[in-house]
Amino acid sequence: MESKLKVAKKRHPKFNVPNYGAKNRKRVLERWRKQRGIDNKKRIKKSFTGAEPTIGYRNPEGLRGLRADGRRSVLVHSVGELRELLENPEDSGFDVMIAGAVGARKRAAISALAAQNGIKVTNGGTA
Repeated sequence: MESKLKVAKKRHPKFNVPNYGAKNRKRVLERWRKQRGIDNKKRIKKSFTGAEPTIGYRNPEGLRGLRADGRRSVLVHSVGELRELLENPEDSGFDVMIAGAVGARKRAAISALAAQNGIKVTNGGTA
């Protein structure tokens, strides 16, 4: 029942933030921002500045949204949402992720229903 398939997604380099090598790097957050300065070397794609996110790093459509074990992850907010997923037979092969705003009582009910139907809860289940 459990698939042993490992999904081979494309790898990409770490997209460095500009000025990350500066002395004040503690204040430079590790997130990507498109460069817009007129003298910016990263904007004019100098090779020594490192890679930029481009469309070529995107995964094939069939692999997008899949976890490493080859299963799809579905966000669930209520027991009703999980029941709807279970009623639809073509939606097989998924794992459940319970939304962060869900409280402990509803979280326990969702994880109990998932356990009855053999569905894995990826973020812990009960609080």
